[in-house]
Amino acid sequence: MTGLSHTGPQLAVSAGIFRDGKILLVRRAREPAKGVYTFPGGRVEFGESLHEALAREVREETGLRIEIVALIGYREALPPRTGGHGHFVVLPFAARWVANEIALNDELDDAKWLSPREAVHGLRVTQGLDETIRSACAIMGL
Repeated sequence: MTGLSHTGPQLAVSAGIFRDGKILLVRRAREPAKGVYTFPGGRVEFGESLHEALAREVREETGLRIEIVALIGYREALPPRTGGHGHFVVLPFAARWVANEIALNDELDDAKWLSPREAVHGLRVTQGLDETIRSACAIMGL
């Protein structure tokens, strides 16, 4: 199909990070999804494994070191029919906090450790985040 001006879907990873029974949510400081709480994560670079990409993105965005436990499904973020931001396929993982305290980069402007049951109440969150948190809790035995 020649002549199309769109780019293909982009692969991204995210982490539902658990520490002391709480899960980390971060708020995006810029588009896509500016002002929305979600898991830390980002794009997978060419030649990078999913686990390498996830550890790098979490470290860059939050300063945290994590232990990746398991893949917990997938999410798909489609661009609006009228144009706008790209098409993302996001692979969320359950993870455990290992070391360091939160030090946000300029992509994020807030971080909260929350009870998984209360994590999405009263917050603007990415679509399907509540279901993803439930899946992460099941994997972690919570």
